[in-house]
Amino acid sequence: MKQNKTVASTIFDVFNHIFLGIWAIITVLPFLYVLAASFASDSEIKTRTFFIIPHNPTLLTYKFIFASNYFLRSMLNSVIITVGGTLVNLFFTFTMAYALSKKHFIGRSIILNGVIFTMLFGGGMIPTYLLVKSLGLLDSYWALWLPGAISPFNFFVVKNFFQEMPQDLEDAARIDGCTEAQVLWKIILPLSKPIIATFALFYGVGHWNSWFGALLYINDAEKWPVQLILRQIVMLSTTLASDLTQFDPNFQPPQESLKMAIIVVATLPIMLLYPWLQKYFIKGMFIGSLKE
Repeated sequence: MKQNKTVASTIFDVFNHIFLGIWAIITVLPFLYVLAASFASDSEIKTRTFFIIPHNPTLLTYKFIFASNYFLRSMLNSVIITVGGTLVNLFFTFTMAYALSKKHFIGRSIILNGVIFTMLFGGGMIPTYLLVKSLGLLDSYWALWLPGAISPFNFFVVKNFFQEMPQDLEDAARIDGCTEAQVLWKIILPLSKPIIATFALFYGVGHWNSWFGALLYINDAEKWPVQLILRQIVMLSTTLASDLTQFDPNFQPPQESLKMAIIVVATLPIMLLYPWLQKYFIKGMFIGSLKE
């Protein structure tokens, strides 16, 4: 039965829609400007404060980018870092959370208190660098994956989610002869798709956008991710001209347009991935977020 709305409720709904609409526009406009500026010339970017349609759009900057083996290699590095790092994060987070969700696990409280301690205190950048160096991980992707293999906050959300699962499911699987690993793989994980997708997105976005770890631990420029290349261009005003092998060597792209184009290219993969995980995202955000 449809409920009649009061005048106050109607006014609130109108105000709410107007506010959210304005907020959505404010959120989208900067990206539209970056997208438009990536097709514009330097002079237009400097003379026009804001625009979403360039006067003389051109693809020369994008041709410059994709003709550079250096940039394409950095995109591949970012994909490897993101996929590999996300798999490492999910493996360690879910296996540790499953084990510590069992109240009979020996030493459970000590380990949980240790995880809580890491949420409050960290070793710092220099001790972490010395540890990574002593383990021989410099100039390898493992230096980007292992130090942050488990996010304490994500771990506790997943642990609480596992604790809320009916114990009867696991007991029935064990009666059928399943080991703990089989229970996790065949029973628990298939029921955990929303939370897996949610934290895969969180971890993946974090790895894709990260550049500071590569700056610290990766000295080989051939292993740099695209975000570090973008940082070099924005902060140090470097170009990719020295690596062009398939483009006109006399052509120098606009510096400002080049920055905008690389931002667009670096952002699109995550934007294209999000719709595939969206149906799990909202549900996964709330699952396991409350402790019994």
